[in-house]
Amino acid sequence: MKSISLSIISLVLCQLCIAQTPDLHNQKNDELLIKNAIIVVGVGTPAEGPYDIHIKNGKIESLSSSSTENKVRNTVIHQIDANGHYVLPGFINMHAHIMHERAGIPMQQPYQYYLWLASGITTVRDVGSDLEKTLQAREKSNKLEIIAPRILAYPGTWGPSKKTDLKKRIKKFKSQKVDGLKFGMMDRETFVAASELAQQYNLPVANHVGVEDMTAMDNMAMQTTTIEHWYGVPDAALTGVQQFPADMNYNNELHRFRYAGRLWREADPKKLDTVLQGLVDAGVAWDPTLVIYEASRDLQRAVTSPWFKDYLHPGLEKFFQPAADSHGSFFWGWTSTDEAYWRENYQIWFAALRDFAKKGGVITTGEDGGYIYQLFGFGYLRELQLHQEAGFHPLEVIQHATHNGAKILGLENTLGQIKSGYAADLVIVKGNPLADLQVLLPRNIQPITGDENSGGIAWTIKAGRAYHAPTLLQEVRRIVSESRKSHQINYLVQP
Repeated sequence: MKSISLSIISLVLCQLCIAQTPDLHNQKNDELLIKNAIIVVGVGTPAEGPYDIHIKNGKIESLSSSSTENKVRNTVIHQIDANGHYVLPGFINMHAHIMHERAGIPMQQPYQYYLWLASGITTVRDVGSDLEKTLQAREKSNKLEIIAPRILAYPGTWGPSKKTDLKKRIKKFKSQKVDGLKFGMMDRETFVAASELAQQYNLPVANHVGVEDMTAMDNMAMQTTTIEHWYGVPDAALTGVQQFPADMNYNNELHRFRYAGRLWREADPKKLDTVLQGLVDAGVAWDPTLVIYEASRDLQRAVTSPWFKDYLHPGLEKFFQPAADSHGSFFWGWTSTDEAYWRENYQIWFAALRDFAKKGGVITTGEDGGYIYQLFGFGYLRELQLHQEAGFHPLEVIQHATHNGAKILGLENTLGQIKSGYAADLVIVKGNPLADLQVLLPRNIQPITGDENSGGIAWTIKAGRAYHAPTLLQEVRRIVSESRKSHQINYLVQP
């Protein structure tokens, strides 16, 4: 009887601790102490700790051993005990799109912002959205007036354009104080002209090469900041042109993605080696967004993602349905043959990424969520797993997601590491992500690993402000539920 009573008391006390923990959520604190943390710095070095991380005025004030006498413990009121947790630098999503509607259905923020933060993402590089709204959100996020990651705005410039139009557009972007530019689907002449203007205005460039008369060779020549996805890399290693069938129509997305899955196998290995070395020598980084094409190699996996049930907004669900007028929703004629080619495609792509890194190339992580069955945040966490599948050690994966992103954004002296003087952008995760990247997923949707107490991001900290990930996810579930009711859409994703 006595043991039962003690068990009940212990359970009540435990529940009280859990109830009190979220009290720090979104609270303004000049100082915060994270105790007993095992940290991963973010530069490829092994985990260390336990440490106490003292945060003051949004920055990491100091790191000190948890085993030594620490006066800070007695002076800082707000504390998080990270015993049993790993602490990582905040993740940087290098390929994001802030959206406000999908398939004609409003998809209001903070839906995306909460998903990103709950997934440990403290910085997003927006590469195409409603620029005015994004710039307003950037300002509010910087001032901590909204719950959102840091935002860098890279407005999109697409397709062939006259030089006069390009100059007018990019000059206006510069006056709006954007952080960089996103180029896409440009012919060589337009790309060169746009790149010269970007250099004139000192604006970095993220480039999405399509199947045009330009390739990665042009990115080298114009010293593009990042190449997005992978188009343009194998293209530059072809002998002649890709062997398209006679009825190929690039504007038909079923054709476009079908034959993209047969491109890497046509690249000449010797030429490809030269292309990869050229990109490294020119300082062009690679943001592969491996996750955005995963449905092409395994559609069933993509459609049955376990997080869709509670977190998929009805606007996204409708947009994902196969339709010629929804970009990336091309699965109306997808076949097992297409998937087989794409599985091979990934293996060659993985090998190219490994070679690129061995030569000294910088690889980053991005999700391109909102397309092709990829949900914001969850898609990013899957991206990390795919980098591991590509052959990178989990420490390298974390480096891709943190330090490398900061470096390419020109913020390596302030973001991307757990280091004194750096911004207090941190991810506190229950469990060891170096042993299993799946522990970054919420516990209720990750596979059973044998330890019922492990798993899930507990806190995401941006600029010293702590956000309780389960609380954010609870709010996302509410947003999704209410939107489904108001638009009379029941959850049912089908390809």
